[in-house]
Amino acid sequence: MSRKPPLSPYEAQKAAAKRAALNALKRARRMADKAGVTLSDWEGEFLGSVADRVKTYGRAFGDPEKGAPGQALSAMQTVKLKEIAAKAKGEKKELKRTPFRRKGAAPSQ
Repeated sequence: MSRKPPLSPYEAQKAAAKRAALNALKRARRMADKAGVTLSDWEGEFLGSVADRVKTYGRAFGDPEKGAPGQALSAMQTVKLKEIAAKAKGEKKELKRTPFRRKGAAPSQ
């Protein structure tokens, strides 16, 4: 019986990121179904297409500048996934954006 050679630390990290991303996508879909929350067509398509790309390619984005090396989802995909999971939990939170301020400047009133 022949064994596979052990994975390098980088390959092990990529495999763990892939499993974590797939589990997070499944969890978000399951939470929405269990809670009875209807996802929009876009959200359902997002979860399905991202899962397919992660299964096929190991990550869901093509441009290496959009995410950290060894990660399965880009930064924006992670944000959207968290928003969908929050919607499924019933924790609809608006994204708070703050204006840029100069360093050392006192806040205006």
